[in-house]
Amino acid sequence: MSLDLEALSIRSADGHALFQPLTLQVPAGKVVTVMGPSGVGKSTLLDAIGGHLAHGFHLSGTVRLDGRDVTCLPAEARRIGLVFQDALLFPHLSVGDNLAFGLPPGLRGRAARRAAVDEALSQAGLAGLYDRDPATLSGGQRARAALMRTLLAEPAALLLDEPFSKLDAGRRDEMRSFTFAHVTSRNVPTLMVTHDPEDAAAAAGPLIDLKGASAP
Repeated sequence: MSLDLEALSIRSADGHALFQPLTLQVPAGKVVTVMGPSGVGKSTLLDAIGGHLAHGFHLSGTVRLDGRDVTCLPAEARRIGLVFQDALLFPHLSVGDNLAFGLPPGLRGRAARRAAVDEALSQAGLAGLYDRDPATLSGGQRARAALMRTLLAEPAALLLDEPFSKLDAGRRDEMRSFTFAHVTSRNVPTLMVTHDPEDAAAAAGPLIDLKGASAP
């Protein structure tokens, strides 16, 4: 499985191109990092790949997953996971029920689904916290829970939007190691947007400098 972008470009409603056309390949189990100046359209790029492009923007080029053109598919049909800088957990659900929300519909049976969540909690260092209120978790715990919920959905590719920027320095190192280890072990092609060179160094993959459309 690979994520491929071919001459991808995004224009705003007034016809202005946000960045120069982008062509790249993200291999299975690897992390490609995208950096660039503020306002160049890094988060909008991820929105376009995931199928969440806001009204008023126009996409040209192609998004392929394992050779399949998904450019015009709705977000729910693409199987592309997105992790934001804020660990967004449903406040009305327990930690375990938050993770269960990400389970694929093909996994049937209460016992099987509970076992899958318990295993994910254990992998995330959250064993025994199924019934906990998400509000009682630390920032690092919430980040791990949010990532595991996304991975339980078995995404064909993963998009990371400044995933470590809200964590303090110690938790940031921990979450980098945790995230990249799971990307590798699950063989998920991953595209990460960040402002932090240390994120890119930890990812240990190709680095793309996203240039504005008018940049030389």
